[in-house]
Amino acid sequence: MDPVGGAVLAHVIASLRYGGAVAACGLAGGGQLPTTVFPFILRGVSLLGVDSVECPMDERLHLWKLLASDWKPEKLGLLYRVISLDEVPDAMDAILRGEVQGRLVVDMSR
Repeated sequence: MDPVGGAVLAHVIASLRYGGAVAACGLAGGGQLPTTVFPFILRGVSLLGVDSVECPMDERLHLWKLLASDWKPEKLGLLYRVISLDEVPDAMDAILRGEVQGRLVVDMSR
């Protein structure tokens, strides 16, 4: 699943194995797709669009419940760390030094 689009999505497509698929669900990196047809015709790669705008609310609720239970990744907690607003300056320095992996979530109430 790619929420970025643009050059990131092009790289993901180029990196997929034979018969692989990527679901595009966002355009934070732009709407252009700088790639060729080669991954699609030579390796059978698929690009799937995810429509989050027109998806009916009952379907969204069903999927959100699955993502919070049966489909929830077991090691999700390893992908992020919660920090307070006071920790942001030190965290930014750590990011610039390349010492941060995953996401930092700023809890504004801490």
